[in-house]
Amino acid sequence: MTQRKFANRAHLFDRPAVLFLPASRPSAIAKARASKADMVILDLEDAVGEGDKEMAREAAVDAVAESWNVPVAIRVNGLGTPWHMADVQAVMGSGCDVIVLPLVSDPVEVEAVADKAPQPVVAMIETARGVLGAPAIADVAAALIVGTNDLAADLRLPGGQGRGAMQHAIQHVLLSARAKGVAAFDGVFNRIDDEEGFLAEARESRALGFDGKTLIHPRQIAPCHTAFAPAEADVDRARRLVAAAEGRGGAISFEGEMVEAMHVASARRLLERAGVGESDRT
Repeated sequence: MTQRKFANRAHLFDRPAVLFLPASRPSAIAKARASKADMVILDLEDAVGEGDKEMAREAAVDAVAESWNVPVAIRVNGLGTPWHMADVQAVMGSGCDVIVLPLVSDPVEVEAVADKAPQPVVAMIETARGVLGAPAIADVAAALIVGTNDLAADLRLPGGQGRGAMQHAIQHVLLSARAKGVAAFDGVFNRIDDEEGFLAEARESRALGFDGKTLIHPRQIAPCHTAFAPAEADVDRARRLVAAAEGRGGAISFEGEMVEAMHVASARRLLERAGVGESDRT
C-alpha cells in the first residue's frame, strides 16, 4: 500500500477544484490523475449502479495504491446500505488519503468510522437533519461538503429555480465548519455545458468563503480555478499591507483605513492562496 501523503485535515484547506468521478470507470480515473484538480473523490455511491458496486470498490482501492500528486478520497456508500460496511473496511485498509461519508445527519455516524480509520473522515451534509446537526458534525469531521442535489430534494424544492432557497442552509454548513476550524466545500453545478453559469456559482462559492467547490466533470476545473483565484488588485494590496505591517504591532493606518492583526493574517492567506510571495514576483 502506497503511503498516504495527504492524510491530514490540514491538507484539506484551500482546495478549489474537488473532482468527483465514478470509481467504476477506469478512463475517468485516468483523466482525473492527469487533470489539475486540487482533490479527487472516487465515488462508490451515487455515480455507480448497484450491479457495479463491488467492481467499483476494487477499482478504487487499486487506484489509490498508485501515487497521486493531490489528496485522493473515496466516497463510500451510506450507512444502512448493503455496501456500507464492506466499503468502509476496504477503504480503511487502502492508500486513500480521505474517507467521504454521504448523507450524514448525526455525529455518531462520523465517529463510528473515524474512531477506527487511519484517514480523516469528511462528512457530506445533504439533508435538513444534516444541516441542523452541522455544528455537532463539524466537531468530529475533518471537513464538510454541502450536497446540494440531495439537499434540494430533501427540502422538496421545485426544480429549475437555482439554489437561492438553499442559501440559508448552505451558509449554515459553512458557518458550522468555520466555527470548528475545519474545511468546507460547496456543492456541484449540474449543467456541464454552461460555463458562464458555473463561473457565477463558483465565484459565489469563493465569495461566501468556501475552500473549494465540488465538480462533476474535468472541464469545470479550469473555470473553478479562475473563480477562486484572487484578483490581481487584491494580491497587490495584500502584499502592500503585509509590508506596511512588518515589525509593527496593534492597529495601523493603511491607505486611509485602520487595519489590525486579523487583516494582516487575511492578507497573508490571500498571498499564500495566490501562490506568490510577499515581495516582488519572480
